[in-house]
Amino acid sequence: MIRRITPVLAATVTALLGACTLEPNYHRPAAPVPALEVGARGGAAATDIGWREFFPDPQLQQLIALALTNNRDLRVAALNVQSAQAQYRIQRAELFPTVNATAAEQAELLPAGVLGGAGAGGASSAASSAPGTGQVLHSYNVGIGFTNYELDFFGRIRSLNHAALQQYFTNDETRRSAQLTLVAEVAAAYLAVLADQTLLDITRVTLKSQTESYELTQRLFSAGTTTELALRQAESTVYTARANLAQYNRQLAQDRDALQLLLGAPIPDGIDVSGGLDRGTAVAELEEGIPSDVLVQRPDVLAAEHQLLAANARIGAARAAFLPAVTLTGNFGTESTQLSGLFKGDSRTWTFSPQISLPIFAGGANLANLQATRLARDTAVAQYEKAIQTAFQEVADALVARGTLDEQLEAQQALVNASSKAYQLADMRFRGGVDSYLSALDAQRTLYSAQQQLQTVRLTRLQNLVTLYKALGGGLLEHAAAAKPTPQPEPSASN
Repeated sequence: MIRRITPVLAATVTALLGACTLEPNYHRPAAPVPALEVGARGGAAATDIGWREFFPDPQLQQLIALALTNNRDLRVAALNVQSAQAQYRIQRAELFPTVNATAAEQAELLPAGVLGGAGAGGASSAASSAPGTGQVLHSYNVGIGFTNYELDFFGRIRSLNHAALQQYFTNDETRRSAQLTLVAEVAAAYLAVLADQTLLDITRVTLKSQTESYELTQRLFSAGTTTELALRQAESTVYTARANLAQYNRQLAQDRDALQLLLGAPIPDGIDVSGGLDRGTAVAELEEGIPSDVLVQRPDVLAAEHQLLAANARIGAARAAFLPAVTLTGNFGTESTQLSGLFKGDSRTWTFSPQISLPIFAGGANLANLQATRLARDTAVAQYEKAIQTAFQEVADALVARGTLDEQLEAQQALVNASSKAYQLADMRFRGGVDSYLSALDAQRTLYSAQQQLQTVRLTRLQNLVTLYKALGGGLLEHAAAAKPTPQPEPSASN
């Protein structure tokens, strides 16, 4: 009999794997944003540009590689992927029967009265002839079988399996999103440290110049050729520069701490920030042109879509709960009252127990569960649309800032050049006795302020390029020519 059952089970499993589900047909929601203006493509898409190519500074490349290895947030994201994969495998295992081998011994003491009441006979009469005594009966069995294996006729288990798979994909996209965010954050933090160093250097030069001017003003005041007002104004510029020097030292230390947190390890000793933003090219330029599908291909948007697909699959499982469930229990083995008789020819035994259950009354639980899964699907739709809107805003803002920052940087550089020339002329007139020190002092203040603002604009522009690179999905590949994404184990039914 068991030989006939085995092919039936194999055929049933095959049919089960090809069964349909009650999941609603999925249609990707329309993007609730205006279409991006796509220009002429002048080069590779940001997603195809490796971060080593976009960040040519060797020091920055070293820091990004260190962060990808040691950053704890990225490590947690990777562990979440592995956890979701394990949950998927657990859920997928329910598609197949769980086969167990069992061995058992049962010992039972039957009272003498029970034995005597069973009727006349050798054993019974022997047991009853000794009042107060009984007989111990033994039973041994060894077998292999499965219990409560559900035939997934209506796709309930397959829908839950589909939902678990989509959750795995969600976590993997979340990890990819965390990676490109980390790459951008490390680059932005490194640029901030460089800008701090540049401002610190400018302030030191300015403090030295203002100190020399103050000492000169002191000599002129002692000689009676200038006023105390000019002396005190010169003195105030020195104290202002000293305060700024302390501020930029503090800011540099704090930004280094922030960079170290992103790295997940101490900043290597070989990292040299001398020269600041003038040390070399740290960020490459992006070519004009944006692919039309940039928004829906971002990892965070893909993660939101996989969440939507998982919610859609759970509706199928909730629908299937209204329909009959068929379960099978079967066992094949040997049984004997003697341990030595377990494997004799006449000890073979088997059981096969199919069962069907149809929900009639559950207090509204199944209906409420279906409603909850539909609401969860609607929530996932809103979250997916919000993810697209957020992506659109990031890209649009970065594109708007890109053009205006170029203009602002050009104008600010011209202002620094003009202020530097004005200060040189004012200082020459003061030292030549043609003009008062107040004119030179005002020109020096204007130059220092313009220099500070120039470094701020330079930093903002560079960080905007980093933001645009990230917003367009860049930062996942190390090299564009040899795309080697972080390997992830694939889901497998065999595990």
